[in-house]
Amino acid sequence: MRFTEEDAGYVTVRPVVKQTFRLAELADMVVSVTGKKASRVQQIFRSGTIVYNGYRYWWDGFSSDENEIAGLLALFPDDDPARLFNSAEVTAVSLEIGGGTQRALVGIARREASAKRLFQKRSPWEILLTAARDSTARYEKYFHAERADVYRVHLSAEMAAALLKQLRDASPRALRKKLAALQPPAAILFFVPRAKSDGARTPPLE
Repeated sequence: MRFTEEDAGYVTVRPVVKQTFRLAELADMVVSVTGKKASRVQQIFRSGTIVYNGYRYWWDGFSSDENEIAGLLALFPDDDPARLFNSAEVTAVSLEIGGGTQRALVGIARREASAKRLFQKRSPWEILLTAARDSTARYEKYFHAERADVYRVHLSAEMAAALLKQLRDASPRALRKKLAALQPPAAILFFVPRAKSDGARTPPLE
């Protein structure tokens, strides 16, 4: 079962929807939250609840042994540091603001950053990809929640301030509003979806 919670004054509304999942689909949802951590996957199967994409899901908890978990996790992609960065395949970026417990990620999709502001030579997307080329994006990990390999570019304070100004100057109104209150990012994360042939996954759950 899944529900969302909406508070309206003193009334809480909890729409409940019953769904049927195959074990592979349930594993896909759990791994998107935990990554390929066998002990955590095993624990969540047993607890029978998880929060995923803004929904809380419940099921009758069940036990599973290590061999069963290993077999399920083998279906999911692993980190692959040998994969070369290809800017043409990037579909989204995240600006990493702050660090530690104050760390925040601000996501920007290619479609929202590809529009060019009037009289600007480059789009925000072109500016972001230039930063990846100029500073050498380095492989970080496979991010199961986004079904993508992640590459990181660290930014100095000077680079970050200059980049944020360029992005704001080049952004159309909606994106400029999104960037307006941001502090200069410490890093940029680039997301490159992996082809199905490199690791089959079940479709995203809606």
